[in-house]
Amino acid sequence: MTATPISSAGTSRRASQGAGPSAAIVARNWNGLIEPAQYIVVPLLAIAVSVVLFSILLLVLGKSPATFFQLLWRGGFADGFAVQNTLERAAPLIFAALCVAIPARMGMVVIAEGPLVLGGLASAAAALPCLHRLPPPLILGVMALAAVMAGGACIGFVGVLRVRRGVNETISSLLLSYIVIAVLNFLVEGPLRDPGSTTKPSTQPIGAENMIGMIPGTEVHWGIILAFVLCAAAHLLIYRTTGGFGARVIGGNIRAALAQGLPVAKLTTGFCMVAGACAGLAGFFEVAAIHGQANSSLAVGFGFSAILVSFMARHDPLVIPVVAIAMGGIQAAGGLIQRHMHLPDASVQLLQGLLFVVLLASETLYGRLRVRQAFSQRSSTATGGGSSNPEPAVSPQERRA
Repeated sequence: MTATPISSAGTSRRASQGAGPSAAIVARNWNGLIEPAQYIVVPLLAIAVSVVLFSILLLVLGKSPATFFQLLWRGGFADGFAVQNTLERAAPLIFAALCVAIPARMGMVVIAEGPLVLGGLASAAAALPCLHRLPPPLILGVMALAAVMAGGACIGFVGVLRVRRGVNETISSLLLSYIVIAVLNFLVEGPLRDPGSTTKPSTQPIGAENMIGMIPGTEVHWGIILAFVLCAAAHLLIYRTTGGFGARVIGGNIRAALAQGLPVAKLTTGFCMVAGACAGLAGFFEVAAIHGQANSSLAVGFGFSAILVSFMARHDPLVIPVVAIAMGGIQAAGGLIQRHMHLPDASVQLLQGLLFVVLLASETLYGRLRVRQAFSQRSSTATGGGSSNPEPAVSPQERRA
């Protein structure tokens, strides 16, 4: 009499037991798709939230968000002139963002403003004794070498403080930025000041014949090409060299790196010097291709904006140019927005700051876009047993470790 219920119960039990592994396989497949997609979805979500919040602020001020973003497009990307202006602003952002991204692979966050300003000041100072004595190519070579050495020494010193004294690299690089800006102001207003610069204290101009020319047919200097090349070189350095592998191990788990005998101090200092050299080149091109002399225009915040660029690019050198061009377009549109909407030029900086804050907050979403909990609960319910506690999500930092 009871044979049929027992048989049906056994059949349903076997079916439910067979559903567990299949559900787990489906969950793994979905997680395999979600895992890489989150690095695109989360930044896009952060941008969308920032746009909504900034639009609310504009509405409170009685301004039209549609007009603002229309002018943003016109000022940064609508025509050839706007695109060239954007690329001109993107070049220093790319160099400075590399200064942030390279140490970030070792778990360090540095400020690129100091080496950028110091590189520009060093290149202008190195050119002064060479004027009218060396041909223009040699003068530019001396300027570039001085900028690279100055920028590399600046962030290299930050790396030494980190490995030798345990000083936080963000604080030390930020303080160094203020010191470098103060040194810049002292020198351009004192020993290195050109007597002819009455309205804006500056160093002696290097001369039009010693400046870097523009790409033929455009108003964009050759620094943008070198910036793209350096991004490719940085990608190869990080992902295709032994030193890059060691740096990523340090960033993932410094104790494991020490246990494996990796030269942590040398790698940290070396990568910091390479990063600082990239920011120094940004200062060099600002002097040799834009201003022709060193003055307060070097300290306009490219090094701080580079933090946003690097974080939005997930510290990937190949993605940095795309984000830098977008940020350059936002900065290029500031004047147009100011004239047409009677908003301060700093409104675009407010948008960038809002993007940065929301982007940092969105870091908590990584590793949470999973379907394992749902499938595990469904499998547990089907089998009538097992633990109901889902497996905790693994953070990106733990996964890299």
